[in-house]
Amino acid sequence: MPDSLKPKDHAEAVALFRAQVIGPLTARELSHGDLAEQLRRLAAKPFRPPWMAHSRTYAVTTLERWYYRYKAHGHEGLRPRPRSDRGYAQALTDEQRQLILRIAEERPEVSVTVLVRTLVADGRLQDDEVSEQTVRRFLAARGLDRRTRRLRVRGRRRRWQAAAPDNLWHADVCHGPSLKIEGRTVPLRVHALLDDASRFIVAIRAFSTEREVDMLELLIQALRRGGPPMTLYLDNGSTYRGEALHLACARMGIRVVHAEPYDPQARGKMERFWGTLRGGCLDHLGACNSLHDVQVRLLAFIEQHYHGAPHGGLVGRCPADVYATNAPPRELITDEDLRDALTVRTRRRVRRDCTLSIGGIDWETDAGFLAGKRITVARTLFDPKTPPWIEHDDVRYDLTPVDPIANAARPRTSKKRAHRGVDAVPFDPAGALVDQMVGRKGANR
Repeated sequence: MPDSLKPKDHAEAVALFRAQVIGPLTARELSHGDLAEQLRRLAAKPFRPPWMAHSRTYAVTTLERWYYRYKAHGHEGLRPRPRSDRGYAQALTDEQRQLILRIAEERPEVSVTVLVRTLVADGRLQDDEVSEQTVRRFLAARGLDRRTRRLRVRGRRRRWQAAAPDNLWHADVCHGPSLKIEGRTVPLRVHALLDDASRFIVAIRAFSTEREVDMLELLIQALRRGGPPMTLYLDNGSTYRGEALHLACARMGIRVVHAEPYDPQARGKMERFWGTLRGGCLDHLGACNSLHDVQVRLLAFIEQHYHGAPHGGLVGRCPADVYATNAPPRELITDEDLRDALTVRTRRRVRRDCTLSIGGIDWETDAGFLAGKRITVARTLFDPKTPPWIEHDDVRYDLTPVDPIANAARPRTSKKRAHRGVDAVPFDPAGALVDQMVGRKGANR
């Protein structure tokens, strides 16, 4: 079973994509003029929805509508609202739709305005029969929207900072020196979460890998100590681009914002922390022969030095004091909330012997009626040791590992034969018909 979260339906996938598009705008408060400028910049950028084969752009009015819906209703406000007609270009005939599609495929350089105007002039479309915007939506739904210009040149860089602790967390990975563990060379990857306003290290962990599941484990560790941040600020590496991380954050109400590609200066606070960590800890690990040894030294450096040291970006104050005195109260996330947010689901078919394979392990269910059926199997990434379970018709059925030896010791049950002769239950179909034919009451014959 893949360790990945999938949207439960197309509407949730659309909402997640829209949240990623407008994420940079929702992470900070903007005046009306700044918002309009940012919307125009965003409208010039192409985005490729996961369900389309090509990139497309979105109008300023569309992005503005998403922005205010997110501000008012959060992630749920970005779910698409179903239309009553359930389609595009309803005023067009099938022949007209096919004609527009062929022109768009063969002449992608032609704009919708020119396309509609030409078809009207040729008499193949009636004037005012269909609007240009309708044709744009029709083509966009089939991945045939027109490509746009490249992103405008970035404006002047400005120093910025979150208004309060826990408003924004940075997440990043630092490549440390390789370790020698039992004669093997093992890479060192230090994952950390840094609070933007206070420079406080919310969580830090030494790993030998750089995977999405490592980031999820670190995030769970941080969330169990306190409430969630408003925003998670990430780079564009594969560790932070997985669907599991984005979907889990969306379910917990955490905005996810990615820095611009090829712009390391945008992650300046995190880069400065890595420099401090290297100079004070990673460059002096010495004879560490396990990740545990590295983890102990990381925690000692953070707690005994970094959190209590004056920080230039905080005007001489230390991260621990700023975080403790300025952090607003947060609603804690329970373990049950984390389990729900990190639940993985996939579709499987139960074998005839009521078993199925998940992650290379065979599991079995006592619900015999599920044999041969396609069902939904769920598992939580919150605790990998928790057994998976089956969700079928809104009922949960537990799964247990297959134990062939224990199954061999179970008693066999067989169907009992029907009693015959004097002990049989009275039942005589032919005799009942004879009684009916001769008019005799045949009860209890």
